[in-house]
Amino acid sequence: MTVHYGHHDEPAVRLQGLTRVYPADGAPVRALAGVDAVFHRGTFTAVMGPSGSGKSTLLQAAAGLDRPTAGCVWIGGTELSRLSETKLTELRRGRVGFVFQAFNLIGALTVEENILLPLRLTGARPDRAWLDRVIDRVGLGDRLRHRPSALSGGQQQRVAIARALASRPEVIFCDEPTGALDSTTATEVLGLLRGVVDEHRQTVVMVTHDPVAASYADRVIVLADGRIVRDMPQPGADAIAEHLAALGRRTLRTEGVAR
Repeated sequence: MTVHYGHHDEPAVRLQGLTRVYPADGAPVRALAGVDAVFHRGTFTAVMGPSGSGKSTLLQAAAGLDRPTAGCVWIGGTELSRLSETKLTELRRGRVGFVFQAFNLIGALTVEENILLPLRLTGARPDRAWLDRVIDRVGLGDRLRHRPSALSGGQQQRVAIARALASRPEVIFCDEPTGALDSTTATEVLGLLRGVVDEHRQTVVMVTHDPVAASYADRVIVLADGRIVRDMPQPGADAIAEHLAALGRRTLRTEGVAR
C-alpha cells in the first residue's frame, strides 16, 4: 500500500517497487525490498530506521545516485531508469538538490561561487532575484566573498543548503544534514529547511537518526529490513523515539529467536 500525504498535484518524487540488492560473499544483501512511496511538492519528509534498514540506500536511489535492482523512480514526470548516465547527471544537476552531513564545499571557491556551482555546471543562467532570496533566507549576504574555511560548521551547512536551492530544484535530498553540528546550530539548520518548505514550497526528503530532527518534518517514514514499517503524519519527537525503541526491541527479540 502506498500512503500519500500533503498536496495532491503531481508528486515531486514517486517510488514504485523499489528494490536494491548488493552482491556479497554468500547470500546477496537486500537493502530495499519493494518500497512504494510518494513525496508531494511542498512537503518535508523524514526517513528513519535502524542502521542497515535501507534509509540511505532509499535516498541514493530516489535521487538518481544509485540505480535500483528493480522498481521505478520518478522525479516529477521523468522515470529515471529510462535515462542514460549523461541525462541522469543533467537531471541531478538541474532538478535535484543535495545536502549531506559532510558539507562537500569546494575550498578553493568563495561562498558565492559554491552556491552558483550547480548552475555553472549546467550552463544555466542564474535567476538573480531567486538567488538573492536564497542568500537572504540562509543569512549569508555578508559572507559571499569568504572561503568555506573561514566559516563555522553551521555557516558551511547554510552554504550547502543555498547551493541545493540555487537551481530551484524539484526536490532536496538531505542525508543526516545536522549530524556534524552541535544542537543549537542543528536547530537553526532544521528551522531553515522547515522554512524553505513553508515559504518557498520546496520539497525536502531527509534521512536522519534523530527524533528531534524528524520532528521538524510533516511526515515520518520508518524503514526496517528494506521495507517501510511506519508511514505517519508528524507524531512528535517523543512518539518517534518510542516507535524506534519499540522497533529496536522487536528486532532484538527476532534476532534472539533466530539464534
